[in-house]
Amino acid sequence: MNRSILLFVGACALTASPALAHHPGGASNTGGAGPITTISAETLEAGHGAVAFFYEYLKFGGLGDADLIDAASKHQHVHSIGTIQNAAASGAYGVTDDLMISLRAPYVLRTDIREGHHSHLPGGVVSNTVDYRGDSAGFGDVTVLGQYRFLNNRASGTQAAVLFGVKAPTGATNRLDAQGELFEAEFQPGSGSWDFLLGGAFTQRFGAWSFDANVLGILAGTGTQDTNLGSRFLYNAAVSYRLVGYRPPEEQHAGLPSSALAHGPVPHRHEHPLDRIPAAAPPQWRVDAILELNGEWHDFETTAGVRDPNSGGHVLLLSPGLRIGYGNVSGFATFGIPIVNDMNGQQSKTSYRFFTGVAYAF
Repeated sequence: MNRSILLFVGACALTASPALAHHPGGASNTGGAGPITTISAETLEAGHGAVAFFYEYLKFGGLGDADLIDAASKHQHVHSIGTIQNAAASGAYGVTDDLMISLRAPYVLRTDIREGHHSHLPGGVVSNTVDYRGDSAGFGDVTVLGQYRFLNNRASGTQAAVLFGVKAPTGATNRLDAQGELFEAEFQPGSGSWDFLLGGAFTQRFGAWSFDANVLGILAGTGTQDTNLGSRFLYNAAVSYRLVGYRPPEEQHAGLPSSALAHGPVPHRHEHPLDRIPAAAPPQWRVDAILELNGEWHDFETTAGVRDPNSGGHVLLLSPGLRIGYGNVSGFATFGIPIVNDMNGQQSKTSYRFFTGVAYAF
């Protein structure tokens, strides 16, 4: 049951990736460890569920006022941003033992949005300045992700699943800046578009160790202000180790001791029917150490068919993390530092990413 908490954390964190071009995306088992952001191939058991609350903080840097003024002088539309903060509520449910549905509803805050401004004043004077446009905040787009596990080899610990889903245009698209002007689509909490998701996940267990990987393509549609924010390709890999609380699979079998399982059937004895109900294992502390690679490639943004050269790119984060759990409750955190930060044109680049949350299984 405690496994339920881990299973959907990555699935619901799927949009909490490096967030290229400033568009943000998304507990553990009694046996082995598992990832935080990477999507595991495991699924919730039928009829079981989990809820979680996440907070993501993305810090950006790289463009100062001088950069914005220089770009404005060349008639280039360039902006900078301070942070993206993303708070989300998530839930998941096991429809069958091999089919899980998860949902993520975010609240998005973008801060310190600035851009260069080019203007012509009376007398032929040319002015290049920096406009402070302020912050943009509101309810974002809801993502629904399905996960079907088509391979589950218990003997080898190998599992594989297909991922599929949709992002609905539920977010706000009418936010105004500090001057009362409508923010461009890229700064709105919602995209106004229907996006479709398809990918796969893989898990391999080795005792207290776990290796997990997933890929996920997001096909973006055209939304508010006739803008397509760009399709994305997410890829993640994680190695996890259970530091505290590891239990071998044989010790988790229906409350029976491992010695009984190792020596065949339990000898017959006269007993009351209630005596045959295995006692529930008492809650225990669990601590997982996790190291992940979280990557995202983002296509160019287009508005009315015109491509923005200062959008999209490729970011890869190295993200160590830690999970501490007790019973059906868990808290987790990961800190990502870019090892690849290849942006198109002039953009603020990711400085670091902090992602944390709590989860509960039922």
